[in-house]
Amino acid sequence: MVKYIIRRLLVAVVLVLGAASLVFVMLHAVPGDPVRVFVGDFATEEQVAAIRTKMGLDRPLPVQYLEWLGGIVRGDLGQSLAMSIPVSRLILERLPRTLEVAGISILLGLLVGLPIGITAALRRGRPEDVGLTASSLVTLSIPAYVSGTVLVLIFAVWLRWLPASGFVSFSDNPVRHLQLLILPCVTLASHLAASIARMTRSSVLEVITQDYVRTARAKGLAERLVLLRHVLRNSLLPVTTIVGLQAGNLLGGTVIVEVIFAWPGMSTLLFRGIETRDFPVVQGCVLVISSLFIIITLLVDILNGALDPRVAQGEHA
Repeated sequence: MVKYIIRRLLVAVVLVLGAASLVFVMLHAVPGDPVRVFVGDFATEEQVAAIRTKMGLDRPLPVQYLEWLGGIVRGDLGQSLAMSIPVSRLILERLPRTLEVAGISILLGLLVGLPIGITAALRRGRPEDVGLTASSLVTLSIPAYVSGTVLVLIFAVWLRWLPASGFVSFSDNPVRHLQLLILPCVTLASHLAASIARMTRSSVLEVITQDYVRTARAKGLAERLVLLRHVLRNSLLPVTTIVGLQAGNLLGGTVIVEVIFAWPGMSTLLFRGIETRDFPVVQGCVLVISSLFIIITLLVDILNGALDPRVAQGEHA
């Protein structure tokens, strides 16, 4: 298991380096001068040259690439053109807000999706199974911007139970902060819960027919213990995989939800950087989001190896 973890760590380091290189190459391959695009047509050549020198874009690409990697190691992602603030500072300010929404959404998705999937599997073919499965399919088919807008109309506009959008820090007003979190988290958690429910149902149905489950029942083991010790544990592997993938997608895919609910997170920072053609902000945000996705995938791989030793053994085979 230790060798497996070390190997996955080395792979993660290589992937992060590859992500940084890919971000650099893709943004420098975009046609046109990013400085000229940002400042517009009314800036003089002297102003454009000064900004280009400040950003280091007047140097050869290999030199820029090495400086970019060196800056990443030091935590220096450059300076925002639009706000004249270090990109790392902007990201450190916005990232916890996105992680908060994503973390609560994942927790809600698990708390709702796992029981639904297990219940549907144990009641296979019955009305409960049909109803829960149909509800999951309907939820998955509704885009996040539609479900988010509907939630705002119902709970903020019609019922007036919750605020529609905005942001207040937890230290300033804890109650208001939690109220503002409910709608975006429910919007994201509903899709995640539907995915988890479907995967859990399929996994439990596959495991419940295995010989070792029949043997456990034949020995007189209580159904609750059969479910906990044999069925659920062996059903978790595909569930943790999809949760890890969905968690990575949430980090980069919350832009619609953050825009709808005016939540100032990473996705809105990236969206603003693209809108204002703020080259360093876009570069820094894409790098951080892709690196977090790789780290989450690494953690899922390690968790899968702990849940099922055959995963780690298969890596060495």
